Amino acid sequence: MKLHFLAIISLIAFTDLYAQEYYFPDLNANWEQRAAKSFKINDLSLQEAVAFAEANEYSGSRDLRIAILKGFEKEPFHKILGPTKKRGGPAGMILKNGYIVAQWGDTKRVDMTFSVTKSFLSTMAGLAEDEGLITDTKDAVGDYIWDGTFDGAHNSKITWEHLLQQNSAWSGELWGGKDWADRPPSKGGIDDWKLATPKEPGTVMEYNDVRVNVLAYSLTHVWRKPMPLVLKEKIMDKIGASSTWRWFGYDDAWTVIDGLKMKSVTGGGHSGAGIFISAEDMARFGLLFLNNGTWKNERLISDAWIKKATTPSKPNVNYGYMWWLNKKGDRHWEGLSENIYYAAGFGGNFIVIDKENDVVVVTRWLEPSKIGEFMTKVNAAF
Repeated sequence: MKLHFLAIISLIAFTDLYAQEYYFPDLNANWEQRAAKSFKINDLSLQEAVAFAEANEYSGSRDLRIAILKGFEKEPFHKILGPTKKRGGPAGMILKNGYIVAQWGDTKRVDMTFSVTKSFLSTMAGLAEDEGLITDTKDAVGDYIWDGTFDGAHNSKITWEHLLQQNSAWSGELWGGKDWADRPPSKGGIDDWKLATPKEPGTVMEYNDVRVNVLAYSLTHVWRKPMPLVLKEKIMDKIGASSTWRWFGYDDAWTVIDGLKMKSVTGGGHSGAGIFISAEDMARFGLLFLNNGTWKNERLISDAWIKKATTPSKPNVNYGYMWWLNKKGDRHWEGLSENIYYAAGFGGNFIVIDKENDVVVVTRWLEPSKIGEFMTKVNAAF
């Protein structure tokens, strides 16, 4: 009995020793920094990772209108439909337990973030489910949006989960974009792609911004208010984000709800628009997810939602609810935890959540093909 009691005491002491208490920066306060060695992090290895990020800048033009048009030049009818902004140079932050242990570049500069926006949009769906506006993501979207967007034998099958996992195969046109013209396959003729029978919802992931924007449109009608307002009130103000971030839609993407004209935002920026944000505000968002949806002592996102959002979809083990997952698949970073998940955007924008190391990594304008190597270098420092 005595030995059993001592074992319990030892277990409690061990748990207390390794229990992590996160630091959360206050609004408009200087973000506290800690020396890498205070967390037993190899400072030399950490600086090597930072130097790697600085030396491997995204190769596309800093004039993002040029980079966008070049990057999607094979897409039929592609054009800029919303705001763009010239970008800065490489920048980023590495947080350990919420403290800054490394940073580089201008972390306060506001830049486009492209498909990192999708992880913010996914969170708007999570808040809708948490508040009961959506009963369950497996519900048919047509049960909530009855204006014709989800009419027909095919589109009526689509659920919120299908939209969130990008396997909806929604068929139609929104804000001048045709689903079949968005990111067509590199092989085969356009007519083959255009005239093909839509795939069964839930069976094949297709990265498609028209369908993502259908999700944004649908959530705007469920919330009955613009998505930037929901994000600001429910998340960004509460985590002490700056007043500099913006979430844009296409120039003509207007809808009317309750007699009020509202802008429907985009989930990315490959035709312009999306979220324009600083690295510091991205890091705050990442820290919220590192702490499973709680900021300080206030729960903002349910733990149940984060588990759903980071569960692999059947068609793609590396994709959840608009978060990329480091599972063993086509996008696996070898040698790194399979529990890592991340937001990723055109031009090398990333928010990486590494729960096992209590780490958030934000990196901007890193050559996208170098992210795995960069994260391996970061991991080596721990």
